[in-house]
Amino acid sequence: MPFTRQIVEEGSSHGFIAKARAPTVTMPRIKALTTGSIPGFIDVVMNLNSPALLEDNLIRQAKDAGKRIVFYGDDTWVRLFPRHFTEHDGTTSFFVSDYTEVDNNVTRHLDSTLKRADWDVLILHYLGLDHIGHISGPHSALIGPKLLEMDDIIKKIHTSLTARESEDAPPDLLVLCSDHGMSETGSHGGSSEPEVSTPLVLISLAFPRKGGAFQPSTVEQVDLAPTLALALALPIPRNSVGRLLPAVVEQAPLREQLRLLHLNGHQLSSLLRDSNPTYQRQDGYELFRVAEKAHGNWMKLYLEGNTSEVLGNLGRKVLKQYLEALQSMSLALSKQLGRYDMYSMIVGMGLILEVLALLLLAMPEALGGAACVDVPLAPACLSLPFCLLGLLACSTHVLMCTSAEANCYFCSLPWPLAFSALLFVAALLCSLAAMAVCVLSLSLTFSLSLSPLSLQSSLDWTLSELDILLLTGTVGQTLSLGASSFIEEEHQTWYFLLNTLCLAVFQDVCRKYFKERRVLGEEREESSLLPSTTDGDPLRPSFSPATELGVSLGAEKWLALTTPLLTLVCCRLLRSLNQTGVQWAHLPDLGHWLNNGEHKVFLSVLAVFSLLLIFLLVQRHCSLVSTIALALGLLGIYSYRAAVGSVLFPWQHTSRSISKGTGEARFVYVFVLGILFTGVKDLLCSQVTAAGGGGHLRSRGLWEVYSGMVLLVALLLRPHNLPTLACCLLVQTLMVQFVWERLRYDAAQITIMHYWFGQAFFYFQGNSNNIATVDISVGFVGLESYVEVPAVILTAFCTYAGPVLWACHLMCYLSSERDRAAGALSHGCYCLAVLRSVPAALYVALTTALRYHLFIWSVFSPKLLYEATHVLIAAAACLIFTAVDHDHRETESDG
Repeated sequence: MPFTRQIVEEGSSHGFIAKARAPTVTMPRIKALTTGSIPGFIDVVMNLNSPALLEDNLIRQAKDAGKRIVFYGDDTWVRLFPRHFTEHDGTTSFFVSDYTEVDNNVTRHLDSTLKRADWDVLILHYLGLDHIGHISGPHSALIGPKLLEMDDIIKKIHTSLTARESEDAPPDLLVLCSDHGMSETGSHGGSSEPEVSTPLVLISLAFPRKGGAFQPSTVEQVDLAPTLALALALPIPRNSVGRLLPAVVEQAPLREQLRLLHLNGHQLSSLLRDSNPTYQRQDGYELFRVAEKAHGNWMKLYLEGNTSEVLGNLGRKVLKQYLEALQSMSLALSKQLGRYDMYSMIVGMGLILEVLALLLLAMPEALGGAACVDVPLAPACLSLPFCLLGLLACSTHVLMCTSAEANCYFCSLPWPLAFSALLFVAALLCSLAAMAVCVLSLSLTFSLSLSPLSLQSSLDWTLSELDILLLTGTVGQTLSLGASSFIEEEHQTWYFLLNTLCLAVFQDVCRKYFKERRVLGEEREESSLLPSTTDGDPLRPSFSPATELGVSLGAEKWLALTTPLLTLVCCRLLRSLNQTGVQWAHLPDLGHWLNNGEHKVFLSVLAVFSLLLIFLLVQRHCSLVSTIALALGLLGIYSYRAAVGSVLFPWQHTSRSISKGTGEARFVYVFVLGILFTGVKDLLCSQVTAAGGGGHLRSRGLWEVYSGMVLLVALLLRPHNLPTLACCLLVQTLMVQFVWERLRYDAAQITIMHYWFGQAFFYFQGNSNNIATVDISVGFVGLESYVEVPAVILTAFCTYAGPVLWACHLMCYLSSERDRAAGALSHGCYCLAVLRSVPAALYVALTTALRYHLFIWSVFSPKLLYEATHVLIAAAACLIFTAVDHDHRETESDG
């Protein structure tokens, strides 16, 4: 941007590096720029459909002062300020595939608007640069041309404003700023240095021209609100925590500087007094009072016409005191203004803990043969404790919502809905008490009915080494969520647990094939003395899934030994593919190297190899029609990536013109829907087929649904992440063929293993507990315009692809087991729901208890959103597949 750089370094301007606060997404940042306040993490959700901004802000103050405001650009402004602009034209900000028309829709108004004189404030919000970052990252070849385009626009505006300057009118002000930065992957939302660092340039002929080297100072983004308010002679927004930028007024007379600083100090001291009962103990408040008195003495000397050196020294002293007081009060307000809805949080925490207790109390029945749980909810509603608890809860709600300081979400709900929720919480609590008493009495009765020998044998029951590892690892990881550092770097925990699991499995495999070999040899020698039979040979090798691949028993042993080691190698390679977390996310990784334009040939070869491996691993479970559809779909995926310029065809030596690849993506969607339709058809047919063939149809239907999901994930993942999907399928295949079947792990053990692998592959994708790692560009693959529902579904599905694929593989595997008990699928679903609910309940308790620590809450909140989404996924899978399994077992019992 040569023109902008020249203006910043040599022109009449002031340049700063403005630090934004997390979450660094558009709507919270616009609120910060216009109100000067610090938004909360709930604004990340509100960003999807921004409501009108009711908080005091610059736009409202300017409109009330008679300013005529014109806006073009991101329609988030139009939703936040629906009736504030005399003229506006908004463009959707979520269709990130468009980085051309979205800017042209703004620029086309520019020439005519600059020639008119019927506006006082002109706001332009360009989106193209942000969209390019989401599509291809900050190092894309598209970045340079877009920056030059923005530089030309700034030059056009600056030239027009300079030409219309007159001596009679006040000088114009051009503000160049950004709502947020961009991470190394092109996304934003977190608190890394590239995401929170934004430019802030104020250009006006009222500023002196620079002559020497320029070094921008660092300020807070919220400082822009009071600076613009005072520059436009408007009241500072009531909840602003920003402070006036001293450099902007340094050329003004000392009296004017002190007046502006006093106005800013008065606003901050009033906000501090309203929000902090102990405001008088704050150093900044006391310092402001001292500076205010000194300011009064200075004004007295000034009005008396004193021109001595004492007046200048006192004025500079007052100026310094004001600046220190503003800095101290702004910092104190920034730390304490994280207000949270404690009443609603406590009600929600109570409900989640009750559901968790319900899952734990129902464990004996859920893991039993019937896999059915009886919750005595109806009898509890007729009991006296329910009436007392309901009356207490409703009375507390009325008291909380009618108090003078009531301002919470739960109180804003209609009274019948709120009372119904409280009564449900009370009824569930009574039901839990009844279930606890029932479980305790049954346990006591069972222990008394046991004979001494049976009781001794039950006491001798022990956990295996693998059971201890799975339990301690899961509980330990859950307890580690109490530390913000473990949340920031949670991927390290899962990588460690997964490596330890592979070593434990390797130990079990060695014990299986080497320690027991001598015992099996002795049994074979004894059996050789017996007469052989053609049927029912007790020592005939049992069915091995490895025989499906044509693997001999000797080779199977060595493949089983190498499976855990190969899994370790895959995990180590995937760790190098994407750096994630917070502390080391900025370090270079293999993904950055592959996405470099100079290494596109390597990326293309890797993508082809990964797609071929995906086809070989998935087609084994598909019918002939689905196999053909899978092959064509994978070919369409490579064509789509070639169309958008990510990979190359063999005959393509240089990058051709880049398109959106809409046709190629929709070509793949056709095959995804076809495979999913085939799988759903088989599932429905299995419900009406006789017991003999229903199980086979159901198993094939589940595997085909799984294959369709794999094809969709391959389409949505970026090309450098295709090896992650290929390794995921490879590990699943090897573990099924050579480990889980041969070592006879039960449903609970396999479920926990799937849970661990799913969590690890979530981070192998490059995800983290940081919002910035959510790739929203995948929500618009194959779309020509912004459609909210498909975009949200595709984004969520791609983000949680790892856990979802491993959860679905668990359902498919347990349903296709020939030797498993009929309720194994239900048991696996139940264990998965418990595994997902325990961390979520702990998160709610921790985030509620640690609400006063703004930094900790900023770290916990994205993770809490992740846990909530994961619980919904687990609950949906549990309900769907348990219902299918329950119907199938009823059919088998009737048969």
